[in-house]
Amino acid sequence: LIRYYHETIGIKEAARIKAAEEAADFSGVRIVGGSNAALGQFPHMGGLVIRLNIILTSVCGSSMISNTRAVTAAHCWWDGRNQASEFTVVYGSITLFSGGTRVNTNNVVMHSNWNPNTVANDIAIITHSHVEYTNNIRAIPLASGSNLFVGVNAQAAGFGRQSDNAGIGTNQQLHHVTLQVITNAVCSSTYGAIPASNICTSGAGGRSVCGGDSGGPLAYDGVLIGVVSFGHVAGCQVGHPQAYARVTSYNSWITSGL
Repeated sequence: LIRYYHETIGIKEAARIKAAEEAADFSGVRIVGGSNAALGQFPHMGGLVIRLNIILTSVCGSSMISNTRAVTAAHCWWDGRNQASEFTVVYGSITLFSGGTRVNTNNVVMHSNWNPNTVANDIAIITHSHVEYTNNIRAIPLASGSNLFVGVNAQAAGFGRQSDNAGIGTNQQLHHVTLQVITNAVCSSTYGAIPASNICTSGAGGRSVCGGDSGGPLAYDGVLIGVVSFGHVAGCQVGHPQAYARVTSYNSWITSGL
């Protein structure tokens, strides 16, 4: 597991993405093995530009769940060492540092049992001022019930790395990738015991979420089933599974404030 997300990954990715966008020389430092996303293809996607207390900028993702709420990973707000002071939530944009509807907030509630050492309960709720729905901005319903979604092909989206050694090239923007959900037992063979409150996807074929995608959506059949939590320290292209907070496990916690 990668500890201290912001200094290990997020701060570097923020600088990389911002430089690429400002140069208009866009590359895919994004989802690994995926494709560019069209504007409006993932209307629930909320990019996060994160201001840290150490006066640096980091990046994550989130999913819009109402006009005033989004869900993300707890480690995007506090990774065990670095504390965020403000999120800029970016809706309706395929670029992170410009465009779209941008709303600032410091109203973030992490799960009370979030543990950065074990990465347990890695989920948080963002509350922000009212954002109107448009063709490109729309909340996503939350998965509920007992479906484990094993074997389904789910969609992840994010502003994170597109390869383990990504440079700045051309056509950088929001990316997405199709990933197959695997059993927690298979996931545990890589990471050790994976609790039922996580859901995992296969890294087969070098397809993966990667650094910078944290907190972003894993969706299937129009509902949110996972919130990007962690991958393997060896990298995103080596075929290891990725783990997410399982939305069905946290549905009641998320909706209690809606």
